[in-house]
Amino acid sequence: MSTSQYGAATDRTYARAGFGAPVRRGRRPALVVVDLTRGFTEDRFPSGADLTEVVAATAELATAARGAGVPVLFTAIAYTPAEASGDRLAWLRKAPGLRALVEGSEAVALDPRLPYHPARDRLVIKKGASAFFGTSLAATLTGLGCDTAVICGATTSGCVRATAVDAVQSGFPVLVPRACVGDRARGPHDAALFDIQAKYGDVIDQADALGYLAASTPHPA
Repeated sequence: MSTSQYGAATDRTYARAGFGAPVRRGRRPALVVVDLTRGFTEDRFPSGADLTEVVAATAELATAARGAGVPVLFTAIAYTPAEASGDRLAWLRKAPGLRALVEGSEAVALDPRLPYHPARDRLVIKKGASAFFGTSLAATLTGLGCDTAVICGATTSGCVRATAVDAVQSGFPVLVPRACVGDRARGPHDAALFDIQAKYGDVIDQADALGYLAASTPHPA
């Protein structure tokens, strides 16, 4: 992803800092689908936006991953009624709109257009932005023998970026297919992709992601 949209001065600054080197891709990736729940993918929810194209691209990637023997893991933010209505979670004081994401509600259900199978797929429930914070995701990926995280989901500037940062800090190279991430507004989306490309992972196109998954080493059944 070029930095040219921000001007030549930005290009020079980031080049001098040594940012933007390509990641070393492993042979056994996992696909991590972050928070593509109805509360984020449908604009009838206050916390959501119309992410139809993002869901379609992610569904294509998830189907391809399964065909290649690549694990697919889904995440969702969900709070107990006590958490949602209480005052103990600092994030909910800052972002009170997330109080609608209550366990068992329609807002926290995975988008039905995704190829999610409860009997087969892993679903990680989280309370914060990163899919790694306070969850077993890092241990699960390590146990599966994964060496790269391909991250999709919503929102680009929030939970996707936080997950990409923590993936790198947990030792996993990161790939982010740009067609498979979305946000409520274009500015934060573009800025987050710029930041991920510069510091935390490679932002790639859909064809590259599909080809990478197809060439990966299948995981044991």
